[in-house]
Amino acid sequence: MSAQHEPVPHAAEASAAGDAHVTRPQEYDAILLAGFGGPEGQEDVIPFLRNVTRGRGIPDERLEEVAHHYRHFGGVSPINEQNRRLREALEQELRRRGVRQPVLWGNRNWAPYLEDTVREAADAGHTRLLGLATSAYSSYSSCRQYREDFARALISTGLAGRVQIDKVRQFFDAPGFVEPFVESVGTAVSELRSQGLADDEIRVLFCTHSIPVDDAERSGPRDQDFGPGGAYAAQHQNVAARVMERIHQEHDEQNVPDWEVVYQSRSGPASQPWLEPDVCDRIAELPAEGVRAVVVSPLGFLSDHMEVMWDLDEEAMEAAQEAGLQAVRTATPGVHPAFVSGLADLIEERMAGTEPNRRTAETPLGPWFDVCRPGCCENVRAGFKPAAAGVAP
Repeated sequence: MSAQHEPVPHAAEASAAGDAHVTRPQEYDAILLAGFGGPEGQEDVIPFLRNVTRGRGIPDERLEEVAHHYRHFGGVSPINEQNRRLREALEQELRRRGVRQPVLWGNRNWAPYLEDTVREAADAGHTRLLGLATSAYSSYSSCRQYREDFARALISTGLAGRVQIDKVRQFFDAPGFVEPFVESVGTAVSELRSQGLADDEIRVLFCTHSIPVDDAERSGPRDQDFGPGGAYAAQHQNVAARVMERIHQEHDEQNVPDWEVVYQSRSGPASQPWLEPDVCDRIAELPAEGVRAVVVSPLGFLSDHMEVMWDLDEEAMEAAQEAGLQAVRTATPGVHPAFVSGLADLIEERMAGTEPNRRTAETPLGPWFDVCRPGCCENVRAGFKPAAAGVAP
């Protein structure tokens, strides 16, 4: 065990040592796919939003103001069905490779809840779980909060000490995650070129969820300087650059269109700084720069859930129409074969205890840590809470 760290709570032996990378083979009884959750009918919408905003004292009247996104789609978020498909596809890919562990699924904010899934896993004799969060990047809501979810599930069910949960590393620059974006953005750019548009008339906007600047600055390990926006912004910038570099290389082009990272789905008081620029604001500015077409790529998302379907397919496309721009929204990874295969690679990597220098990463920031580092991704509003799969706090 690393001398400077206490054992990582609720973790398997090699992970509990607190080393950044696990380099000894690990045995797991099951894979735990951890999702955000979403309503599956009109009657679910407000209870779901209460769960999302728990502890903030937001009245139902205000929740109803944001519920219209879900009500527009019949009260059904697509995220649960997409995670069902991902769970099935991942389990099939693991079976194809001879990995027999079942893939379980539990959510933070809606059924099936993580607490119920962990309890059912223990009842079935699965006490060593490898968690896989449905988020690729490092921030409080996309990494540490899932670790807190794991700890809460163990504590609330009374299974802490009996069940161990480790977590697959953040996979923002894993080849299987990057490949679908290379494919979809490259195809969109080629189609626009075929219509006679020059590269300087096309702009690629890589979109991700905005988060408060204070939270962004605290994303990633505290002993590394990632620049403005912390690890969260740096990871997106590096992945976007790699996507465009790959398109340039694989299409044997002299140039590629200009690109930038933009943000969406901000909430909270207007006085609180969030990461910018906003995707719709940026779209409105592009015609003055000679741009005639925009490629909108949801780089921060795994699947077409509500933030993609509403904020991009509705609001961003409307902004493009108002600006007189042709617009294409490219696909998320979803159950793209390369993505599913890449997740299986990450699971096998962790089971094998693969040395870091033998792991694949598409950017200089990776491969990311197996065991989250001290002080990683603090929640500015709430501080540090008990969290599994990382070194305290």
